[in-house]
Amino acid sequence: MAADRIIATYRIETAHPLEFAAEVMAGEQSCGTFVRVPGETDELRANHAARVERITELETVNEPSLPHSKPPKNHDGKFKRAEVALSFPLANMGASLPNLLATVCGNLYELREFSGLKLIDLELPRAFANKYPGPQFGVAGTRRLTGVTGRPIIGTIIKPSVGLSPAQTAELVSTLIEAGLDFIKDDELMANPPHSPFSARFAAVSRVINEYADRTGKKPMYAVNITDEIDEMLRHHDEVLAGGGTCVMVSLNHTGAPAVAHLRRHSQLPIHGHRNGWGMLTREPYLGIEYPAYQKIWRLAGVDHLHCNGLRNKFWEPDESVIRSAQALLTPLYEDKPYLAMPVIASAQWAGQAVDTYREVGCADLLYVCGGGIVAHPDGIAAGVLSVQQAWEAAMQGIPLEQYAATHAELRRAIEKFGQS
Repeated sequence: MAADRIIATYRIETAHPLEFAAEVMAGEQSCGTFVRVPGETDELRANHAARVERITELETVNEPSLPHSKPPKNHDGKFKRAEVALSFPLANMGASLPNLLATVCGNLYELREFSGLKLIDLELPRAFANKYPGPQFGVAGTRRLTGVTGRPIIGTIIKPSVGLSPAQTAELVSTLIEAGLDFIKDDELMANPPHSPFSARFAAVSRVINEYADRTGKKPMYAVNITDEIDEMLRHHDEVLAGGGTCVMVSLNHTGAPAVAHLRRHSQLPIHGHRNGWGMLTREPYLGIEYPAYQKIWRLAGVDHLHCNGLRNKFWEPDESVIRSAQALLTPLYEDKPYLAMPVIASAQWAGQAVDTYREVGCADLLYVCGGGIVAHPDGIAAGVLSVQQAWEAAMQGIPLEQYAATHAELRRAIEKFGQS
């Protein structure tokens, strides 16, 4: 990794010659424009121009992925696809996440030469590690706070957004933690609404969690949603800290990297990063940003947990994308500052995906979050929790799920209930 250059890799589609299209990208996002301008010396271009580092040609297609591109004259009707790596001088923006994003995810998407363009990965110089502290807790700190070792941290989602009052939310949380859950998170739709104000909701929930911890010695982690204006997020973080809470949650795409980085510098708690809205950034194969690039931004900003969907989920995302995302979060960014974040495996999860998840991800350093897969277990919530724990025991011991279920009733009943889902 170069000390003074950022490398951004893209997947592109264009009707133009690939070399020309790549040079257009480099020029648009550095010192180029459609004509040479006064003061644009050769020295300036040498010091500040982006460079095309690599072009790998892929397939050719007959239809454009996106509308309104402008093919060259005498176009043959073909659209070429390629992987292109550009490097940008760090001197152009410094170690600044918002200005990095303006460079690698800016007007490139507007260029008429392209019928498809997607950022797929980033290599960032050490200067970013010197500027941004990264996750404060990550895997090790989250395990320490929850007291869970040797298996995934197992959790669920509460849905106070459906109209539950603070007292009703606390009653539900009490039921969930008595069932043995390690982790509970707010829904992303629940932050500080009139029907369940943040302060009242957190006070009610933290009371039951603290009482449970005093009685049992185990304190489940509650990721309370503090998404709001920056000053409000800081104030709510301080409420959580003062009330004995152990985690805050933020909707990343709607607060932005600078706000999350500011929260991280202030925070004394793990930051649970929710990526709601991710689909609009990535679902089109030739538009937006892919997770390997996306997650590096949030790890630098300081997120400790980051959602990456789950196997056989209820959304559009293929399993191979989920696995690649989880593995990316557990891959060090720098040798001495790995900035590891805990993958959050969620969306239509139950005991049945545990074996495949463990085999494909390769470890159990996960938050494994189930909704109906726990609370809709036919024998109750506690049995749902046990079924997931048993599934992970089977996974980590290399025992087929059906075989393990033969001697573990909760797992067997889960398979009977959810096995066709």
